[in-house]
Amino acid sequence: MSELIVGTKKGLFVLEGEPGSEFAVKARAFAGEPVEYAMRDPRNGRYFATMTSPFYGPKIFFTDDPSGEWTQADGVALEEGGEDALKRIWIIKPGEDNGRMYAGGDPGVLFQSDDGGATWQLNEALWQEPSRPKWQPGGGGLCLHSIVPWPGEPERLACAVSAAGVWLTDDRGASWERGNDGLNANYAPEDADPESVGLCVHHLERAPKQPERLFMQFHGGVYRSDDAGRSWTDIGAGLPSDFGFPLALDPADPDSAYVIPLEADMDRVTPDGRVRVYETRDAGASWSPRGDGLPQEHAYLTVLRLAFDHAGEGDALELYFGATSGDVFGSGDAGATWFEAATHLPPVYSVNTGH
Repeated sequence: MSELIVGTKKGLFVLEGEPGSEFAVKARAFAGEPVEYAMRDPRNGRYFATMTSPFYGPKIFFTDDPSGEWTQADGVALEEGGEDALKRIWIIKPGEDNGRMYAGGDPGVLFQSDDGGATWQLNEALWQEPSRPKWQPGGGGLCLHSIVPWPGEPERLACAVSAAGVWLTDDRGASWERGNDGLNANYAPEDADPESVGLCVHHLERAPKQPERLFMQFHGGVYRSDDAGRSWTDIGAGLPSDFGFPLALDPADPDSAYVIPLEADMDRVTPDGRVRVYETRDAGASWSPRGDGLPQEHAYLTVLRLAFDHAGEGDALELYFGATSGDVFGSGDAGATWFEAATHLPPVYSVNTGH
């Protein structure tokens, strides 16, 4: 039995089912409220949800039972009286230390927790990064949306900010360095100052069995890094469009990556009215479309950056993604064939399998 934790424009849905068949709604929470991101910590089964109240701002909630009571976490805020306000929490990610959690948000902030997500503290080093006054927001704001731990090395972490690029730490977040060599912002004027160009990273993932390898979906480009995120090589050739948001990997194969291209930055729908997931198994040297079972005619879907996830690995790899149409699609055979896991949900913001 597989479980999906789905954040939507109108609440959190927990879906349950077998790959290949329609999933049932096991639980719903925060009815009518926007849940930007929801997940389950695989270490202890605790569920998390992020919400942005128009009156009280962004909040993190957690529970051990999504059908029961949820508790609001403490410390999810910026210093009172400052010039900046916390606008949104984009993502929550378990760390490598027992009890360590990370959360990323707008304006380009990183929070950390050492008690399993009950209380949070701002990462001051990234917040005080000297280059911050030059950071520029992407279309979704100045959002820290990707948090990528290094397996077995809790002191190492990579984060991505739209549009301030990739940031790396080797000392548990006490200091940070850029990881942007090779990224080409083709949307910027040719005579633009490189130091002021916003590097609009859309999504970042690390290959668990070869952690120095990362894959990136950029704002106009798909990239691979083989040196832990310090430099990047464009691997987008062969895709119908190099613009998109979602990205997933097969944990068993460091050469694997899956992306869902969108037409362009001004037309953020699936190209040619066909929904296809593109797969590489040779580190981006070639890409193959996987659309068997997905809508292939007059289907103009939008899939957001955190609405694509995997469960399992290798021959048992499952893939799931949700669209702003309210549809959730799944594959139980590593993308070879697809099925409808859910329909008629509110617009989907995030999909998490609790892996």
